[in-house]
Amino acid sequence: MPGQRKRKRQRERAAQARSPRAGRWEPLFSTRDEAELRAHVQRLRAEGELTDPSMMRVDMFCGRLQSPTSYRLSLFVPDPTD
Repeated sequence: MPGQRKRKRQRERAAQARSPRAGRWEPLFSTRDEAELRAHVQRLRAEGELTDPSMMRVDMFCGRLQSPTSYRLSLFVPDPTD
């Protein structure tokens, strides 16, 4: 699709502008079942481990016949300041 790469770069720049802190995204949970992903997120919220939703990212890897669609939950881990 024309312009898709440009839109992706714009979204990435906007996300970086919203997150002034330096850090990295660490994968926390991966599954092929969307309902299982939702249940895991709800459990994290209920346990109090996920207090800020902006620190969470859900990636959906679209599949084909060879590799089915999968979901990955990542949490932002800020770099420690010395």
